[in-house]
Amino acid sequence: MKMLENLNLSNSFAKLGADFLQEKLPDPVSKPYLIDSNPSAIKLIGLKPTEIKRNEFLEYFSGNRLLSNSKPLAMAYSGHQFGSYNPRLGDGRGLLLGEVQDKNNNTLDIHLKGCGPTRFSRGFDGRATLRASIREYLGGEAVHGLGIPTTRSLAVIGTGELVHREVPEPGAILVRLTDSHVRFGSFQFLHFNNKAEKVTALLNYIIERHYPTIQNDSDKYRILLRHVVNRTAKLIALWQANGFIHGVMNTDNMTITGATFDYGPFGFMDHFNPNFTPNHSDPNGRYAYGKQPEIGYWNLSKFAETLKHLVDSQFIAEELTNYQPTDNDYYRNLMGQKLGLEILDSEFKELVNKLFQLLYNNLIDYSIFFRHLSDMPRNFPKTLKQKFKDPQALDSWLSMYVRLIEREDPSLNTRTGKMNSINPKFILRNYLLQDATDKALKESDFSEVERLRILLEDPYKDRPELFSKYGIESEHYAAETPPSSIEMQLSCSA
Repeated sequence: MKMLENLNLSNSFAKLGADFLQEKLPDPVSKPYLIDSNPSAIKLIGLKPTEIKRNEFLEYFSGNRLLSNSKPLAMAYSGHQFGSYNPRLGDGRGLLLGEVQDKNNNTLDIHLKGCGPTRFSRGFDGRATLRASIREYLGGEAVHGLGIPTTRSLAVIGTGELVHREVPEPGAILVRLTDSHVRFGSFQFLHFNNKAEKVTALLNYIIERHYPTIQNDSDKYRILLRHVVNRTAKLIALWQANGFIHGVMNTDNMTITGATFDYGPFGFMDHFNPNFTPNHSDPNGRYAYGKQPEIGYWNLSKFAETLKHLVDSQFIAEELTNYQPTDNDYYRNLMGQKLGLEILDSEFKELVNKLFQLLYNNLIDYSIFFRHLSDMPRNFPKTLKQKFKDPQALDSWLSMYVRLIEREDPSLNTRTGKMNSINPKFILRNYLLQDATDKALKESDFSEVERLRILLEDPYKDRPELFSKYGIESEHYAAETPPSSIEMQLSCSA
């Protein structure tokens, strides 16, 4: 295990040159303090757990001091935001400190979000609010706990300074950890500035770092597109199966490695509603839950446009054609696992379609319903059944479901265990997240942030001894969202 001084960062992205970035030091903060740290992420990069307690931890990850060999830089990118191209984006409040090898010999970026303005800030202050930083911190851990590729964070660090949004708010810095900060918009920035050779250079960088097995292939750029299409399709299938809504699927929020990236007004499904978006800045529902697969394809097509000087248009079209079947196949398999079924035929498809209509018509909580299915056909909770406005429709669906279970004839205990390992008991409901941020802002009490982080490490099961230690009331956190907080919408403001 390493001490902070032995992390010894590198920064391969810096070698690409000035067209891709701005080298810049973080702006120091006056009184950094720890809001919460993430032991599992700390362990992932090989740091001693005791390093968290050192003042140097705050100094290094607030931007007041530089880690060994760190070359902080802001990355250039552009992107389509709500369907319209914006040429002036880039890291306006974030700096890539460098890369570190994790315990599995994978290369991970360490990035500070909220560490001061850059040339990409567009007149803004380059800072982040405590509220938004906690949201992204816990959002990443919630998605990671569900087995979905995502950015994570080492810690959230308060700055001891106010930032001004609608009202003055406490500021914070998020120490983000991920395999890549290169976005679809990184390529768009170069493409729309007529720098085809720079697009090629960035592609070669991505291939060398993330897809080294194809470096010597004559069709490597087409194969790279294929990998990006597949990873994106699988990512969005995972979102859909878990009821996750990103909220801001701009091309600058889609990564080249297929990870969930940039947590703004995200949310998990309460009552099943394919038209719901947690982003109140999206009145037309462009990024609603049911639109996410379509937007994934649209974003991929914009990325693919940047490859036209290297890949024939016909080949691009062929690779993009694979997106929908890949997404559909992966999603169907995930739904089979959630329902505890292996025969995924036309009857299964009918079962799933009828289920979603049933949940929608009756305003039923998505995650809770799936969690309780694991006991079928033994029983179905009366309290949940009473929530159905049309109990006969539920009985009809349950009869169909039981028939499909019985034709496979699995062991009840085996099926229950498998279903409970993919249908979470706990999800990061927005009202729980709101409670945590309210306590942090109003009382400087970060205990709820810690509780939620611990809870979401393994959202599938109770851990009585651990939960007792941290005062986690299992059934409270597993309960349905209160009516007043159903379909809570949030701002993009950070």
